[in-house]
Amino acid sequence: MGSPRPTGAGLGLALLSAATFGTSGTFARSLIDAGWSADAAVAARVGIAALVIAVPAVLALRGRWHVLSRSAGQIGLFGLLAVGGAQVGFFNAVRYLPVGVALLLEYSGIVLVVLWMWVRHGERPRGLTLAGAAVAVVGLILVLNIAGGATIDPVGLIWGLVAAVGLATYFIISSRVDPELPSIALACGGMAFGAAVLLALGVVGVLPMRATFGTVEFAGHTMSWLAPVAGLSLIAAVIAYVTGIAAARLLGAALSSFAGLTEVLFAVLIAWLVLGELPTIMQGVGGTFIIAGIALVRLEQLRTTAAGPVPAGPDPAGPVPAGPGEPGEPVTAAR
Repeated sequence: MGSPRPTGAGLGLALLSAATFGTSGTFARSLIDAGWSADAAVAARVGIAALVIAVPAVLALRGRWHVLSRSAGQIGLFGLLAVGGAQVGFFNAVRYLPVGVALLLEYSGIVLVVLWMWVRHGERPRGLTLAGAAVAVVGLILVLNIAGGATIDPVGLIWGLVAAVGLATYFIISSRVDPELPSIALACGGMAFGAAVLLALGVVGVLPMRATFGTVEFAGHTMSWLAPVAGLSLIAAVIAYVTGIAAARLLGAALSSFAGLTEVLFAVLIAWLVLGELPTIMQGVGGTFIIAGIALVRLEQLRTTAAGPVPAGPDPAGPVPAGPGEPGEPVTAAR
């Protein structure tokens, strides 16, 4: 059987990451309603977050600068796709599609994770994993309350698939990155690179960069624009990314991606608590389906572990051990 402590810690971190990621829509809405462009909100979110954790990341890398050098390609890809691609893809998708449809397209990235592990690492999905995927997707559709008969704009579809690729990249790289690279260093480097790319695209006019610096409406109160920017950067970026990367290392790409589906549940609950948007009974049923899907995927992992080790070496989808002394990871636990 697998070790319950790392798995329990990993699931706890994955839920914390999903909950903090789930706050991003609520924080971003107040900025966008005040005149910010979505791309500017994303750039501010990850750019400020990278600055906040820069010093801890440097301290974590002391004596391991060679690890940063050999991981530069992964960090760049993480920043380009997992940070920039996922967020820009989603925010642009909602310009052409209902939010629920855009979210469903983004979270189709969990299917890409399973396919990647199959094609790249020969990990053919088994019955319980496939069943878990089907149950979780049904639950996601129920939570998002997507009405039938909606017309899918092809431009929105493309942006949604860009977000899906970014989401899949996030889980795959987080679980496969060099074990000696601290999670906080991957998060910092990826967000810094992602912010730089977004700002460069804004400078040349590819992405709109609009920001206002007055008051905003948030949770029924008028306040400074700094409040939602701080929440977006510290809660929905720093905590969310650092804990999520650590969770993926403990759980592996497949299970962590399914656990990430709970972000939708947290987003609905946070919108209820902060914005007064009451979830429906159907959304509650959908949440139960998502949890059941995660449980099925975990059960498949337990069955595989009980069957005995794979002679060919470490399980490609299994957790990558954290580097020695890495903050927030086993034994002390953190994304």
